[in-house]
Amino acid sequence: MKAMILAAGRGERMRPLTDHTPKPLLKVGGRALIDYHIEALCTAGIRELVINYAHLGEQLVEYLGDGRRYGAEIRYSPEPAGALETGGGIKHALPLLGDEPFLVVNGDIWTDYRYGQASLASGRLAHLVLVDNPPHHRAGDFCLEDGDVQPAGRVLLTFSGLGLYHPTLFARAPGERFALAPLLREAMRDGCVSGEYYPGRWMDIGTPQRLAELDRQLRKG
Repeated sequence: MKAMILAAGRGERMRPLTDHTPKPLLKVGGRALIDYHIEALCTAGIRELVINYAHLGEQLVEYLGDGRRYGAEIRYSPEPAGALETGGGIKHALPLLGDEPFLVVNGDIWTDYRYGQASLASGRLAHLVLVDNPPHHRAGDFCLEDGDVQPAGRVLLTFSGLGLYHPTLFARAPGERFALAPLLREAMRDGCVSGEYYPGRWMDIGTPQRLAELDRQLRKG
């Protein structure tokens, strides 16, 4: 299986930290945030990686290189200024990802989820990992019922930014620049999205305050 790490976002909420450093290279626990993803993917046996970039992307390429020092093979999917949003970024990278299901990881999260444990059943277009709603997102995103993910329901959980996707999901994409969530909701209404609840450690690193909190946690061990 191949994996894609989404790393093209500008990181507006992380400014001024991201004015001169791309968000995935921000340090937490003494290491770049993206290091944790790459090493966890390699531990799971997922070593063919695609990373998209836009804002300050040359720093990512210089820092990561071809991935050899991690035991990985990294290929890059450059995007135009302003990036292509999550859905558009994945669609743009499809020539590098191939014809089989692939894993996508948001570059601005941290988790101890074991990346190799998810699978995509026949007939499904996506499999999402859902987590408890964090304080900054109490409303949640999607409902999980008997392994199916739906856009609405009695109890909503938060999409973790971890998902398995079949390339054909993006055949219905509206254009080059688009968000992923509307595409997923359409597939949910067709019964094509499965999911799982993950109760372990997960954090959305969207602000300097949350970055500092994760740094404190990791330094404590």
